[in-house]
Amino acid sequence: MDVTHIPFAKHIGIEYKDEGTLKLEPTQSVQNHIQSIHASAQFALAETQTGLYLQLAFPELVGKVVGLLRGSTVKYKNPATTSIYAVASIDKEVKETFLSQLERKGRASIVVHVDVRDEEDVLTMQGEFSWFVQKLEDITS
Repeated sequence: MDVTHIPFAKHIGIEYKDEGTLKLEPTQSVQNHIQSIHASAQFALAETQTGLYLQLAFPELVGKVVGLLRGSTVKYKNPATTSIYAVASIDKEVKETFLSQLERKGRASIVVHVDVRDEEDVLTMQGEFSWFVQKLEDITS
């Protein structure tokens, strides 16, 4: 699934910066009252990036599982007044544990870390996004 075609992501203007990385321009429609990118727009960019990251980290699962965001913790660090982009990551041992649990139980949870940075590489937001993933065969049976 191309995450930039998700209606809400498309609506606020999330697009590819380069392969595997998403960006958001500081258009008027995503600005807040102090002319920086609204916190909710940064959150949407970060959340969408984590979904894309999971697709890229686990290509063998695309089309075989469904993922739902369960929770998140974010901290806003600096105003975002220029283009921003998001970078996601997971710890290696988390990846192994996730795959093992998914194989055993047909469902698993995973936490994806994300940083949102501006054009000058200034950190504007950090977050952890908790995803619940379930095999489609377990949903339909």
